[in-house]
Order: sequence, then structure tokens, then C-alpha cells
Amino acid sequence: MQRLFITAPAVLSLAGCAGSAGNAASPSKPPPFALTSSFKDGAMLALKNAGNAKANPNCIGDNVSPPLSWSNLPPGTRSLAITMVDPEGRNGLGVVHWVAYGIPVSVEGLAENEASSPSPKFTGGKGTAGLGTYTGPCTPPGTGMHHYTFTLIATDLEPTQLAAGLTHAELIARLDGHAKGATGLVGLFGRP
Repeated sequence: MQRLFITAPAVLSLAGCAGSAGNAASPSKPPPFALTSSFKDGAMLALKNAGNAKANPNCIGDNVSPPLSWSNLPPGTRSLAITMVDPEGRNGLGVVHWVAYGIPVSVEGLAENEASSPSPKFTGGKGTAGLGTYTGPCTPPGTGMHHYTFTLIATDLEPTQLAAGLTHAELIARLDGHAKGATGLVGLFGRP
């Protein structure tokens, strides 16, 4: 019986050939539409990102919106919309924390705290609290971790096409047939 010995450099050489052959056969894909922030997808939001409504004892933060940036817009995008929703809020009925749209494609992100007040970079909609700006988490204690879902939607609408003050449901209805793609992030927040 004859044994064949292959040296480590030979194995690496063969692996390199197999990898390059596989890469040559697959076409290059464009990078995906992406939303990024100071927190990683599925990680905790900072305490400063929590809401600060003085009348609500569950609002223990500073209402500082996290920085958001995006890249690789889908072809045909003319404006962007962003929402932040807590599906576990109000005992499962959900809380809409932020609705913004009419973001021009020239805008590549929002700096920290920029969404906490009106900005020329977006048109404010209307969240559950009736505000057109970012409203941070006010998670009641003992309700577990809530999932604050940021969704960025690319649209073929002109930035000035929608009037200010749309609710989440109204925005989604207006974007039906005009969405080019979406990306998102989930930030967690909760109190024992």
C-alpha cells in the first residue's frame, strides 16, 4: 500500500487555487444597502438615548438620538424615510418613537442628537407621543428587553412630496409602491 503525503504548503496552494477559481466564477455583487450607528445591531442603546419626559417616571435618559449613517442606496432612490418602533411597547400594541421622511439622497446620515429636534435634513412625521422628532425609550421596569427597531426605507419620491405630520401608518400607506428597499438596526433597552 502506497501512502501519499501532502505538505502544508501544498495544501495551502491547493486551497488558494480552489478559492480563486470559486471567486472567478461568481459575479461581483454590489454592497448591500446598510444602516449603521454607534450601537451594534442587537446591542443595548445607551442610557443617554432613553427618553427624558419629566412627567413620565419611566423616562430616565437624556433623549439623545444615536448617530445614524447609511450607504449603498438602491438604484432609483430619490429620498429616504426612517422610523423607530418598539413592538413590545404599550403591552404589545407598539409605540412609534420616531417618523421622519423626505430625507434627500445627498444626506448620508444624522449626527448624534440631530434627530432630537427639528432639522432641515428631514420632514417630521408623528410618533405615538404626537412629536415629529426622536423620542427615546421610556421602558417600564419589569417588562423585559424591548426591541427598538430603526428602519430606513429608500423611496422613489421627491424629498418634498409628502406633507409634514404623517403618522407611521399614513407614511407606510403613502410609500406603498414607492419603496426601493430597506435596511435596519435593532437597539435593546430595558430595566429590571
